[in-house]
Amino acid sequence: MPLSLGLRDEENERINNILNKLTELVYVPGGMNTPDAEQLLAQLGLSIESIAGMSNDDFNSHVVKFHFDFANMEKLADVLATDPEFGEKAVSLYNFIQAESKMFSFDIFNKINALKL
Repeated sequence: MPLSLGLRDEENERINNILNKLTELVYVPGGMNTPDAEQLLAQLGLSIESIAGMSNDDFNSHVVKFHFDFANMEKLADVLATDPEFGEKAVSLYNFIQAESKMFSFDIFNKINALKL
């Protein structure tokens, strides 16, 4: 069921806050492999294992199902890009954003190219 505008804004703000905390964690030793990161991922309906086990399409569908806007999708992809294990998922999510937002972003394009090198 689609969210009303007010609920959508609240949900985007909640997701944004979680992703900001997760972004801070990935730059400390242990990164995404810490209990704090797992707890934050759980609030997004994810875990390290579930991310690793999902196909790229399933992962992209998951973030849509959990009402991520394109900015939050990009933040999540940025977090994933810091872990070599999830580089392919990050590229897939960046490509999904480029295709679905119907707006070309040189910033995202450069992030994709940096991960493919």
